[in-house]
Amino acid sequence: MHTSTAPVEIGRVALTVNDIATVAAFYETLLGLDALSSDGELRTLGAGGRTLLELRSDPAARRASPREAGLFHTAFLLPARSDLAAWLHHASAEGLPVTGASDHGVSEAIYLTDPEGNGIEIYRDRPRDEWPRKGREIAMVTEPLDVQSLAAAATASWHGAPEGTVVGHVHLQVGSLPEAEAFYTGTLGLNLTQHYAGAAFYGSGGYHHHLATNIWNSRGAGPRSDPATGLAEVELLAAPEAHDSIVNRNAGRLQVADPWGIQFALTRKDG
Repeated sequence: MHTSTAPVEIGRVALTVNDIATVAAFYETLLGLDALSSDGELRTLGAGGRTLLELRSDPAARRASPREAGLFHTAFLLPARSDLAAWLHHASAEGLPVTGASDHGVSEAIYLTDPEGNGIEIYRDRPRDEWPRKGREIAMVTEPLDVQSLAAAATASWHGAPEGTVVGHVHLQVGSLPEAEAFYTGTLGLNLTQHYAGAAFYGSGGYHHHLATNIWNSRGAGPRSDPATGLAEVELLAAPEAHDSIVNRNAGRLQVADPWGIQFALTRKDG
């Protein structure tokens, strides 16, 4: 399910990496992302001509600790269940390092990490009318994924990320959930869609979540200390009214940071 109808969605995710060639090759093999541009220090990758991932080279950057605030995972949303099934066969054939697989009620998801430890989720959404709910909140769950059923849904071989692939959401590590909730609902104006043990989820336009924050590994973490590998920036694409509202709340700035220094670039969507 594409998220472009939401007032705010994820555009691209920027990562700082030590070995840009190795990391770029991994994403091209992993997801079949297209190499869109490269100048040695900066590479962009995407699908259908849309930039989804930006890699920034810094060989001297320290390797970020898994207990710091920053990226938990970047979640790439495929257009259909058959696409995720085709990718699953591809991952198996290539021996890609899958670290987990879950059914979240709203989606089916598979997890892994890139060569520098950045978390990745590959997923597909169920139709919105099938999403479980509890009162006003979306009731996401974490259950075992029926891998056999998913694999049987493949209708063709994997030939790279199909057009319509997007970054569906970005899951972040933070030091405190109350502070995170104040920023993501107040400063960014997103809707709180669900509380979960040690985590909170935020969405726009009724989507289950475009951003999430957790303290599973990072409880009490302080501000990020750069330069370090890992998340450099998340681009938020916002419709004109939503864009202007966020910018006005931030004194006209097009770049804002959460309490841990996680950076967001605000881009106005056409139309």
